[in-house]
Amino acid sequence: MDTEGEAGVPLSPFIVIKGAGEMASAVAWRLYMANLRRICMLDLDRPLCVRRQVSFCTALEAGAAVVEAVRAVAARSRDDIRTAWQARSIAVVSTTNWARIGAQAPAPDVLIDAILAKRNLGTRKAEARLVIALGPGFTAGEDCHLVIETNRGHDLGRIIARGSAEPNTGIPGDIAGHADDRVLRAPAAGTFDSQRAIGDSVRRNDVIGQVAGQPVIAGLDGMLRGLIRPGTAVTAGLKLGDIDPRGKREHCLTISDKARAIAGAVLEGVMRYRNRPGSIEC
Repeated sequence: MDTEGEAGVPLSPFIVIKGAGEMASAVAWRLYMANLRRICMLDLDRPLCVRRQVSFCTALEAGAAVVEAVRAVAARSRDDIRTAWQARSIAVVSTTNWARIGAQAPAPDVLIDAILAKRNLGTRKAEARLVIALGPGFTAGEDCHLVIETNRGHDLGRIIARGSAEPNTGIPGDIAGHADDRVLRAPAAGTFDSQRAIGDSVRRNDVIGQVAGQPVIAGLDGMLRGLIRPGTAVTAGLKLGDIDPRGKREHCLTISDKARAIAGAVLEGVMRYRNRPGSIEC
């Protein structure tokens, strides 16, 4: 973790990714496939990701996770992180453990805020030589070096070196003519319970689960592409899952088109930095 080019680890910048959900995992996957292998991802002790089949944060619960043949493992110490890298794996650390590990670790070369909270939860430009942030809530040149546009449309994946991404619309992306009705949300605060699984076929008005005794109901026919982990404490309105009207199982198990576009933009941003020695700005 301290030096580049350790035994068994390709020469690579030290990259920290805040978040280990769907978009963050697509970013990590793309960087890994470009042979940038010193990657450490951070997520909540109890992650709130929906697309768990393509999210490395599930390693925090299961010990390991695989997305499109790339493996990530849970790490609880600096030694664990080194071991993960030497085994050609991505390291995933809970935010609780990172509060201890990070205080002793060198500053990352690259920090990527992929939490997608629609606002800045504390990321600063001074945290790394290159700071990249995904989506609205950040201003390139102020709290980060680069912002990546995450809104679907003509500018999806655009790299912004000065200014901000488009404001949050609050409207889910359209898939096969469906937007709001394909997203499952918590009807109340409480614990989400469900007997359903990602990949299940569902029909409109099916009960997918419940929160505080209130049902979570499917708004259309399709396949459960994502579902938050049953037993998770949720707030009212939190996204619990999404239904893909196309009904193709492989869509549940692979990175989406949107995530690939965003991840490609992040890789470009990192390479702009890496290929201009001595330069912070990109």
